[in-house]
Amino acid sequence: MINTSLSSDQAASTATALKRALFGEELEELHEPWRKLFSTEPFRFREGLSPDERAALSYERLHLINDALDSPEDFVVDVERLAALHEWVGPVDAGLGTVASIHYNLFLGSLLDHTSGPNRDLREFAELRRTGTFLCTEAGHGNSAAQLETTATYERSTGEFVLNTPSAAARKFMPNTSSTGGPKTAVVAARLIMDGKDQGVFLFLTQLSDDAGLPMPGVEIRRLPQTATAPVDHCVTSFDHVRLPQDALLQSDHGYLTPEGVFTSSIGSPRKRFLRSIGRVTTGKLCMSGYSLGVTRHALAVAVRHAHTRQTSGVTGGSIPLFAHRSHHTPLLDAIATTYAATLLHRAAVRQWAQATESERENGERFAAIAKGWITWQARAVMTECRERCGAQGLFLANGIAGQLAANEGTITAEGDNLVIWVKAAGEMLLGHFTPKVPHDAPPEDRDLDDPVFLQDLLADIERVWHQRARTRLRSGKAGNPLNRWNTTVTPALELVDAYAHRQAAQALLDAAGEAPHPEAQRQLRLLHRLFALRRVASHSGDLLAEGHLTSAQVRQLPDAAESVVEELAPQAVTLTNGFAAMGEVLLDHPINRPEGLEGGLLSM
Repeated sequence: MINTSLSSDQAASTATALKRALFGEELEELHEPWRKLFSTEPFRFREGLSPDERAALSYERLHLINDALDSPEDFVVDVERLAALHEWVGPVDAGLGTVASIHYNLFLGSLLDHTSGPNRDLREFAELRRTGTFLCTEAGHGNSAAQLETTATYERSTGEFVLNTPSAAARKFMPNTSSTGGPKTAVVAARLIMDGKDQGVFLFLTQLSDDAGLPMPGVEIRRLPQTATAPVDHCVTSFDHVRLPQDALLQSDHGYLTPEGVFTSSIGSPRKRFLRSIGRVTTGKLCMSGYSLGVTRHALAVAVRHAHTRQTSGVTGGSIPLFAHRSHHTPLLDAIATTYAATLLHRAAVRQWAQATESERENGERFAAIAKGWITWQARAVMTECRERCGAQGLFLANGIAGQLAANEGTITAEGDNLVIWVKAAGEMLLGHFTPKVPHDAPPEDRDLDDPVFLQDLLADIERVWHQRARTRLRSGKAGNPLNRWNTTVTPALELVDAYAHRQAAQALLDAAGEAPHPEAQRQLRLLHRLFALRRVASHSGDLLAEGHLTSAQVRQLPDAAESVVEELAPQAVTLTNGFAAMGEVLLDHPINRPEGLEGGLLSM
C-alpha cells in the first residue's frame, strides 16, 4: 500500500490544490468575497430566536448582501456569480439563502430577462427599498404549473389588466409575501386573457404592499403555519380584481403587447410561452443545488473535525479519536467522495447553462434538472450521515448541521419537485434525448477494477441496462391507455436518470483528477473517484454480472477493492475537507468545535 502520511506542508499544498480543483480559477473572484462576508460578526449564529425573529433577521442580512454588490443588475445576469452566493450563505442562514434566491434570481432576474416593452426603473429593487418575490405555484396545482388558474384579463377600454384569483385552489402558495422585511413587490404568473382568448401564462409585475408594508387594495395575504425547513415568512396570497397598468406585463419575444393592445408572439405554443416566462427557474435549480453543496461541505468539515477531536474507548483500553474506528470513518469517506463528485457535477451543469446557445437551452435545462435532483438528494443523505456521526451534538442548531439538514428539504421541493422534474427528464431521455454509450469490446476478465476507464465503462453499462429495460416496458405497454403504459415504464426510466447522474458526476470527478497539476491532489482525487465508482458498481453488481460486464471473480473483489481505497484515504480526511475551504470563523464558532462545548455559556450568547 502507498505510504499516505503527509507532512504539514504537503498537506497544506494538497488542500490548496484540492480547493483549486473544486472551485476552479474563479475561486478568488466568485467565491472568496462571499466566504469573507459570511465569516463576519453580523452573520454569527444567534441562540434563542423564534422562527419569526429568524425570518426578520434574514431580511436584515439581505441588505448586507446587497451592500456588497457593485451592481445587483450585473450580478443577477451572471449565473456563475449567482450560484456561488448560494454555496456560501447556507451554513450561516438558511432563510437568508431562500429570500436572497427569490429576490435576486426569480424576481429581479425575471425583470431583467424580459427585455421588450417599456424601460423599467429598477432602482427601488436594486437598492432593496422593496423586496421582490415570485408567485407561480398555486395551492391546488402543486407542480402542475401549466394548469394555473390565476388570470390577468386585458381590458381594452382602460388599457389595463385585471388580476384575479378565481378560486381557493388558485391562491398563490408559499411565497414570502408578508410584511416581514418591509414592502414587497412580486412577479405573478397568470393567464393572459385577450378578447376572451387564453394566450398562455405570463408574468405580471404587481405591488403587494404599500411603503408601510400593508397589503394593497384587493391583495389578501395570509401567513402559513411554520415549516420544518428554513424560517421564512411563507404565505398564501390571492387577488380580487386587482388593476394593473399595461406595462405590468413582462414582455419578450415569447409575448409582446403593443401600446395599441395588439398581442404578438414568436412562439405558437402557449405551453412553451409559459416555460419561457419562467425561464429563471432553471437558474434557480442551479442555485438550489449550490445551496445544498455549500451546507453539505460545511457539515462534512464539522463532522470530520469532530471525529478527530472527540475521544472514545479503544479496543484494548485507553482513548482514541472517533475517527480511528473504521465503522466511523468509512461512511464519512464515502460522503466526501460523493460530495466532491456532486460539486464537480454542479460545476459542469452551471458551465453548460451559462454557455448554452438558443439551440442548446433544452439540453441545458434537462441537465440542470437532473443535477439538481441528484445533488439535493445526495446532500440529504450526506448531511444525515454527518448529523449521526456527531451524535447528540449534531442535533443542536448552533453546530451547523441539523438546521441546514432540515432546510435542505426545501431545496428538494423548490424550483420543481425532484421527482417531478426527474420524471420529465426520464420521458425525454427515452424519447430521443439520450443515446447509450457503445459498450467496450474488451472482455471484463481482461480489465482491472483499479482502472478508472473500466469503472466509467461499468457506470455506462448500468445506464444501458436501465435504458433497455425502460424501452422494453414502453414498447410492450398496451395501446390505448397512455397512463398505464407510462406507469409500467417510469420505474426503470427513473433508474436511468439516476444512472446518468452518477456517471456524469463520476466523470466530472475523474476529469478534475486528470487536470490537477499537483501529484498528491491528483492521487487523492483518483482515489475518491475509485471509491465513488466502486460503491455504485457494487450496488448494481448483479445486473453487471448477469449481462456479462463483470466476472464472478470481480464481483467477489468489489468489497476488498473499496476497503483498500478507504484505508488509503483515511489519513487524508482532514486534507480532503480542508479542500472545501469551509469558513474557519464559522467552524470555530460552533460549540462542538470549542473546548468548553455547549457548557460555555451558549444560552447567553
